[in-house]
Amino acid sequence: MVFSSAAFLFAFFPVYILIVAFVRHVRISNALLLVMSLLFYAWGEPVYILLMLFSMAVNFGMAWPARKYVANDCIAKRVLLGTDVAFNLVMLALFKYAGFLVSSLDAMLGLSVPVPQIPLPIGISFFTFQTMSYVIDAYRGTCGVQKNFAKFMLYVSFFPQLIAGPIVKYHDIERQLSVRSTDVSRIAGGIRRFIVGLSKKMLLANVFGETVDRIFALDSGDLNIVLAWAGGILYCLQIYFDFSGYSDMAIGLGKMAGFDFMENFNYPYTSFSMREFWKRWHISLTTWFREYVYFPLGGNRKGSVRTGVNRMFVFVLTGLWHGAMWTFVAWGVFHGIFQLLETYVIHPEKWKHKALGYVYAMTVVMVGFTIFRADSMTQAGRFLWQMVAGFHFTKIGLLNAWGLLTFYNIFIFIAALVAMTPMVKLLANRFAEKYHAGTLVSCLQYGASLVLFALCVMSLASSTYNPFIYFRF
Repeated sequence: MVFSSAAFLFAFFPVYILIVAFVRHVRISNALLLVMSLLFYAWGEPVYILLMLFSMAVNFGMAWPARKYVANDCIAKRVLLGTDVAFNLVMLALFKYAGFLVSSLDAMLGLSVPVPQIPLPIGISFFTFQTMSYVIDAYRGTCGVQKNFAKFMLYVSFFPQLIAGPIVKYHDIERQLSVRSTDVSRIAGGIRRFIVGLSKKMLLANVFGETVDRIFALDSGDLNIVLAWAGGILYCLQIYFDFSGYSDMAIGLGKMAGFDFMENFNYPYTSFSMREFWKRWHISLTTWFREYVYFPLGGNRKGSVRTGVNRMFVFVLTGLWHGAMWTFVAWGVFHGIFQLLETYVIHPEKWKHKALGYVYAMTVVMVGFTIFRADSMTQAGRFLWQMVAGFHFTKIGLLNAWGLLTFYNIFIFIAALVAMTPMVKLLANRFAEKYHAGTLVSCLQYGASLVLFALCVMSLASSTYNPFIYFRF
């Protein structure tokens, strides 16, 4: 089930609102939210819910001895923690990477080993990282050991963030599992945040996605420099509004129930360097890798060479985390290279002309996402080549390029350029402060939310194109 589906918006969502609005007893609320979360996952994954329950049971049990070993850096502690990490990585490798590894070895070594066809459980990357971080934090002593399995189940399976994040660390919501409150203001604010995310998804990402799919499906002979650049730029907008929209919806849903999830995006397309970009993009994943991979490897404390190796390793893992394809690995390596360049060679934040830094950063992002979107490294290379040398224009290529220039497409593009910056938010806040019109601005925001929701419903009724990019990760 996706948040932008009719089943969720008109059946699941209203029930959720009733629960968070009228059930104030935390224990009862937890029980109802847990049941809803398991039903939400079972809607699309009736079999793999058993896998998720198995993962939760193993990690819950492995964290139990942590109370005894928190203050002791002994062999037993390392063995227990290492066993849990190995279990999670093996499970992730089996279900997500087994086919990729076998097919890659077949291609490299000329083998003919049958490639296992294992369906990918939805959200496995997210709930695996959450359970693993809980056990690691328990042994570090940065969070308590949860004694109630039902609360732990709710932490892992809570449906707003279960499928596509943000990745929630246990210590961030540990207290909220037992003590939290909500009121009309929180519920209203959560609904408004949900509608903002839904609008990003339905009114922007879906529009760009249809065009992107059409461009990336073109034969190589019909691709030209205009379409290659259009495909890259529009995919940047699609993936941002798709994923940040989902994060907004997840944060809004959590807020309604009294949970405060971390922000996952902070206007990344206003960055002037790649280092700044990664402080603003997919923040929950970035902080996860920093806390549980980069720092344990030594971070930047063991010399410049080791720092570079650690950063490149993290970005390779970041790419691989997104999926079992060489394009994802190449995307991670590509970003890792620019992280190293900005660390040791170039320093865009010190450039005299800020506009040059912005053009540089957005070009790197766009080229990277072109590789990310491609179905193969061959297609990625073809697109990148056409971006610099595609000055041939076939009839089909010209028609596709001309077809982009409709009034509707131009309007949506301009709206997206505004929405990817904090411009509207800053203007609203400045107006409210200058004219002491906080109430008026709030009313206008809720009125705009109603209009946006109506537009989303009309879009849902008139279109069948409604994918979520990060559901496959």
